Amino acid sequence: MLSISNLSITFTQYNQGLRRKHLHVITDLSLDVQAGEVVAVVGSSGSGKSLLAHTLLGILPTNAEYTGTLLFQGQPLTQKRCERLRGRAIALVPQSVAYLDPLMKVGHQVQRVAQLNGVSPAAARTLTHQTFQRYDLATNTQRRYPFQLSGGMARRVLVSTAVVTQADLVIADEPTPGLHPDVVREALTHLRELAEAGRGVILITHDIEAALQIADRIAVFYAGTTVEIAAAQDFSTGRLRHPYTQALWRSLPKNDFIPLPGNQPNPEQLPEGCLFSDRCPWVTPECTANRPALRQINNGWVRCIHA
Repeated sequence: MLSISNLSITFTQYNQGLRRKHLHVITDLSLDVQAGEVVAVVGSSGSGKSLLAHTLLGILPTNAEYTGTLLFQGQPLTQKRCERLRGRAIALVPQSVAYLDPLMKVGHQVQRVAQLNGVSPAAARTLTHQTFQRYDLATNTQRRYPFQLSGGMARRVLVSTAVVTQADLVIADEPTPGLHPDVVREALTHLRELAEAGRGVILITHDIEAALQIADRIAVFYAGTTVEIAAAQDFSTGRLRHPYTQALWRSLPKNDFIPLPGNQPNPEQLPEGCLFSDRCPWVTPECTANRPALRQINNGWVRCIHA
């Protein structure tokens, strides 16, 4: 359904003195999503997760340029095609509640999403009512504006937009923070149901444990690159290939709870070699000479010469 190869994104900015500079915020992302599967994208803040979603929807800011290959259902995903498909064939559950229209009642907003996908107005109203009930949103919630909702209620409204859409590809960008655990389970269950109905789902999250509940595969991003793509069961069986993925897994409270020292490299000062080299316990001189390519090992993909 979706194939992304060697995606790179550069922002052009101007500093004091109107000197132009280029920030390479994404340097080499690759990912594919099949119909009927959930692919979770994990990684720390600034690794490129949300930028990937914005690229697929064609909503990058005007000072951004990207290179690479984007294919959706076998055809190039150009800017014009993004504009035609978003909200219909490709839908986003956004991270921020600020995406809700402050001047429109939330029930009408969810109904509009359903109607964009060919649902009649009467059926859209019924579907919205059923969805709000499923997420424990009172009937009068539909008549409220976003500012009249709590943060948790607003986030449940955003999740509702994914349920009513008929899109082939659903991108859920951090859909669960701030929600009650029962609502989190319900939201994740709905995303799984969308995949089982034949759609492709990208779940962008910081919560690896939540992702493992529904994901078929996990893609790990670091400093704008894909460092590993692994089957979900690889996390429980200890078959993780990249040292960064292993460090993420060890940092969870249920595991060793060991933090990873250091930070991702600054986009203005990216090293020539492996972007993880200054934090890696496996580093050798070869790692700092050239940036490793993404390669297939044991039914997974990894960007490390020592894996």
